[in-house]
Amino acid sequence: MSDALEKAEAAVTEASVNTAAVQIALAAVELAKVAQQQPQQQACQHQHKQGRGAGEWLAIAAAVCVGGVGIAFASIAIAIGATCATACLLILRSLWRDHLKGR
Repeated sequence: MSDALEKAEAAVTEASVNTAAVQIALAAVELAKVAQQQPQQQACQHQHKQGRGAGEWLAIAAAVCVGGVGIAFASIAIAIGATCATACLLILRSLWRDHLKGR
């Protein structure tokens, strides 16, 4: 009878081990179901800014173009002003020398 008792104890032990394995497997399946039902969250916790749209990029490009043209015209105006000032000073210097020679 002790053989039967030992076999029964072994069967109970095996059943309890199998039951624990089955419970762990069921718990893993339930966890996977819950994970799929919840919305996917990013790993990072900070807020992400949304990217710029095509309209915003076109507006930025237009502003850069207009600004570039404005800078070009300003540079041309400064160059013309400097040329005029140089010519004026050369003419005045020449007149001053002529005036001093006349004395």
